[in-house]
Amino acid sequence: MTEANPQVAEHYRREAGDLGARILAALKAAGKDIDRLTPDDLAPVDEFHTRGRAATVDLAKLLRLTGRERVLDVGSGLGGPSRYLAHTYGVTVTGIDLTPEFVAAATLLAERTGLAARVRYQQGNALALPFDDGAFDVVWSQNVAMNIADRDRLYGEMHRVLKPGGRLALNEILAGAGGAPHFPVAWARTPATSFLFNAEAMQERLQAAGFRLLEWQDTSAAALDFSRKRAAAAPSPLGIQVVMGADWPQMSANMARNFAEDRVRSMNAVLERR
Repeated sequence: MTEANPQVAEHYRREAGDLGARILAALKAAGKDIDRLTPDDLAPVDEFHTRGRAATVDLAKLLRLTGRERVLDVGSGLGGPSRYLAHTYGVTVTGIDLTPEFVAAATLLAERTGLAARVRYQQGNALALPFDDGAFDVVWSQNVAMNIADRDRLYGEMHRVLKPGGRLALNEILAGAGGAPHFPVAWARTPATSFLFNAEAMQERLQAAGFRLLEWQDTSAAALDFSRKRAAAAPSPLGIQVVMGADWPQMSANMARNFAEDRVRSMNAVLERR
């Protein structure tokens, strides 16, 4: 079994304490009824990828889901996208994430939103997915591959667990033409755990793994606007710092700068398993 990068695991490991309890406390401080939560209540904190909920909505539209799909969310984090998909489209979703604290918090939030029958989460490694061949109709992943150098293994595993004709939905950060990113950023505090590919290289790896490209959207302009607004926003009790920690303001400012200087780009894509 391929071992997870310990530096990546350390980056996402949370400080001592119950992450789920901290999120519930932040929700309560923001005026939410923590006994009757909805996926929309959680969106400010549980979708901390670039463009947040808007990125999830746009990617889901590209998939044209019917509600019958079995979805695997690779790098499911706190479960925001999986709960959105289950709530909005009626699909069933399995989430897998490297960070045990994220898995525990995602499970708690699924229960609090009444979606535990449609979503489930487990700890695991994206490079050695613990699922049978052809187990899923859709593999979904947002802002995950930036931490993974072995893209051939990642895309090979995604291909393996998809049924023939199944679809892969990706929302990712790419390398831009402006040079290396400024650190820290949300996925890495140093270059040691950041592995960005440009659009051409990423498409080549995906096609070599057995995927056919159906949709490709460059979302960099929208990501720049979003990142600037997020960096300038006043602190909120229900902010991403609840999850990412005290250096989140610097991460946020750096992301706005990185997009502005074309050091990073963002995209949505849908591909079909050949």
